Amino acid sequence: MKSIATLTMNPTIDVSYDVGKVRHTHKMRTDNEHYAPGGGGINVARVFVRLGGNARCYYLSGGAIGPALDGLIDLHQLVRTRIEIKGPTRIAADILEHETNKEYRFTPAGPHVSEAEWTHCLDVLAETDCDVMVLSGSLPPGVPTDFYARVTRLLRPKGIEIVLDTSGAALAAGIEQGELLLVKPSQGELAEYCGHALDSIEAIGKAAMEIVDAGKSRLVAVTLGHEGAVLAHVGGTVYLPALKIAAASAVGAGDSFVAAMVHALCRGEDDLSAFRYGLAAGSAAVLRAGTDLARPADIARLLDKVQPL
Repeated sequence: MKSIATLTMNPTIDVSYDVGKVRHTHKMRTDNEHYAPGGGGINVARVFVRLGGNARCYYLSGGAIGPALDGLIDLHQLVRTRIEIKGPTRIAADILEHETNKEYRFTPAGPHVSEAEWTHCLDVLAETDCDVMVLSGSLPPGVPTDFYARVTRLLRPKGIEIVLDTSGAALAAGIEQGELLLVKPSQGELAEYCGHALDSIEAIGKAAMEIVDAGKSRLVAVTLGHEGAVLAHVGGTVYLPALKIAAASAVGAGDSFVAAMVHALCRGEDDLSAFRYGLAAGSAAVLRAGTDLARPADIARLLDKVQPL
């Protein structure tokens, strides 16, 4: 079983609450309060370890909130390397309104990271020892948009495979750098990268396959929300429809998808089996409101319902 490391440049403390009704001005009493360490790479590591794998979290952490994030990561028994910054770690909120059963999500941009801080991050990563590095989540203010591409250039000569899950200019720079094992954009993120709308499964598959054919990534998995997902690989493209489940939350579905797909690849599963496992995990993540992410028992149960390939 291969080991992974994850990098989270813009982590969060994810707090979730339930409230009867959201009203402006009024003080709203909440219940079901829950705190969790969050951000793309940390979420991936949480699910990967639940599935029985080994993962180390690299993440930026700072300000008065930083130690609280460290403590939450320790509660999840994750191996961690904190890269200290001056700015305060962000806190994101997820609010479930009982009256409408709608979810409200509030996510700050994150702290400003200085050049000295992000270059120090590269120095720390240069010493990493793992089989696969998962680069996941947004870049905070101050970090150059080609940062993930720089990490790829740093680690690929060491034989470390790279998984990329981000958006916007950071995604574009990472794909253009190439030499990726897996890139996982959403439909909207892939459309932004391509510069035009992708309004059909065929168009999505074609755009994803162009990345594979250009040698930029061995696998491209495009998540389509309630419509399923598309995989592009050397054998062509495959579409899996979404499972018919009642979604209680949208938090962590993409991260759970990545964690499960990478876990399957690390234990030697073929591309299509790993893709099915990822879809089951993404579906499992939305079964419950809040920030709990996918659970192994739910993944196993839903995997039987995923269309065979």
